[in-house]
Amino acid sequence: MSFNNLGLSPTLLQAVLDTGYTTPTPIQAQAIPAILTGQDVMGAAQTGTGKTAGFTLPLLQLLGGKPPAKANHTRALVLTPTRELAAQIQDSIETYGKHENLKSVVVFGGVNINPQQMALRKGCDILVATPGRLLDLYQQNAVRFQDLEVLVLDEADRMLDMGFIRDIRKILALLPKKRQNLMFSATFSDEIRTLAKTICHNPVEIDVAPRNSTVELIAQQYYSVSKDKKIPLLGKLLQDTKEQVLVFSRTKHGANALVKKLAGYDVDASAIHGNKSQSQRTKALADFKANKVQVLVATDIAARGIDIDLLAMVINFDMPQVPEDYVHRIGRTGRAGATGLAVSLVTDEDASQLRAVERLIKRKIPRQDFNPAELPVAKAVAADHAESRPASQPRQQRSTRQPRQSQSPRPPQHSRQAQAPRPSQQPRIINGNSEEGSLSPRRVDDKSRQGRPLGQSRPQGNNSSRPAAPGTRPSGQQPRRTGPQGNNRSAQGNGNQQSQPRRSGSDRSDSPRSHETAAPQSESMWSSLGKNLRSGRLFSRK
Repeated sequence: MSFNNLGLSPTLLQAVLDTGYTTPTPIQAQAIPAILTGQDVMGAAQTGTGKTAGFTLPLLQLLGGKPPAKANHTRALVLTPTRELAAQIQDSIETYGKHENLKSVVVFGGVNINPQQMALRKGCDILVATPGRLLDLYQQNAVRFQDLEVLVLDEADRMLDMGFIRDIRKILALLPKKRQNLMFSATFSDEIRTLAKTICHNPVEIDVAPRNSTVELIAQQYYSVSKDKKIPLLGKLLQDTKEQVLVFSRTKHGANALVKKLAGYDVDASAIHGNKSQSQRTKALADFKANKVQVLVATDIAARGIDIDLLAMVINFDMPQVPEDYVHRIGRTGRAGATGLAVSLVTDEDASQLRAVERLIKRKIPRQDFNPAELPVAKAVAADHAESRPASQPRQQRSTRQPRQSQSPRPPQHSRQAQAPRPSQQPRIINGNSEEGSLSPRRVDDKSRQGRPLGQSRPQGNNSSRPAAPGTRPSGQQPRRTGPQGNNRSAQGNGNQQSQPRRSGSDRSDSPRSHETAAPQSESMWSSLGKNLRSGRLFSRK
């Protein structure tokens, strides 16, 4: 059978011929006619058998020859689980639809949303999207689904599992009830198949191979290895081949660490996983496809639908948690009729996962042995390796501002004790008693009026020749009006009149302030402190 017998238009047949394909695969031969009749289809086929072209070609023909989509509307929606798969489907649509007058747009997260909103403003015939970004665009009124005709779920088993089912249900609630539903995947568990039938209406089920089976052209084997020998064994396997290899790690952190450790075995590798930015993921995949790096270390983000031409080997450094992911992982090799090799490194803890995989694919995976004495030893890795981040310098602490030598740090207010006066200030003499050792270490320049009866000026006489402290008011000037009693300005206008001496902070009592002269300081420092603490007026101001 050839593509000419599938009912495709001449322009589509010419696009297929330009790609070099002449004979359709079994999934294409069965799916394309069923889709062209407008029926719902559930297609299951092995990895690398052309499922993308199986729904892309009839989708382009169904939408061709119709009026273009309205602004912010789309007529066909293709949902994928990963950004890389979305970009790959968009490439297929552009390749097969280059002779068609149709517009397609791809949207996914990790990039600026504004260009995607601008692209949807004029409408599009086919929209390829990941679920999360599609919901974001809908909430911002960038896309509407009133004119939707076809819904496609690629990698349907992954789209309907617990990771995406919530977003899928939200999207399905926004779509018209009358539409054509297409679902394709390499694996369909019984639970996912039952759930998929609730979305489709009397679907045509296509199974071109035993369910969850692997391609016969992929040779599978595993090594039983201890944890401390896994990385040396991986290094030896990579050193023994000159072909490109895709290595799967279970975690994102493990993928980064593996890239750094492989540098010690002279293996050029890069990583791709969900924590990488979209530009980094795109560059890593593009460099691997362009044969610029030998090894690509990936999480299961690259196990779904990524098409890498002539990939010779896939290594499962970590066994997958879900057995179905094993089928998708090794399906990155042996594509389009080529041969491939799938190797798994299995520790004692992975024995149960290995048995689950063998039950799924219904075949035993042969075991391979190795000589631990022949394993290579890792070399020292330079700190500035391309994939390793340079060791960050410890952040220098900010230099704390040193207090002036003439000023000692002020103690907390509740625990102030006697302090020596600053060198820049001389202790004053009040009625023959030095103010040195006063309990209240208030600065003279801005609080010199405290403890002195309101309306009284600084004492004259023997202290008149002493230079005023910085910021103090010259002798003989009227004090500034302060507090609620500021109107009790001294009625004595005679500058020669002797003013009352100020009261020390330690001589205050519970009685209101009066114009009586302060008594000389006669109590000891500690007894005065106790009195003021009991009275609660040690640092009070009125």
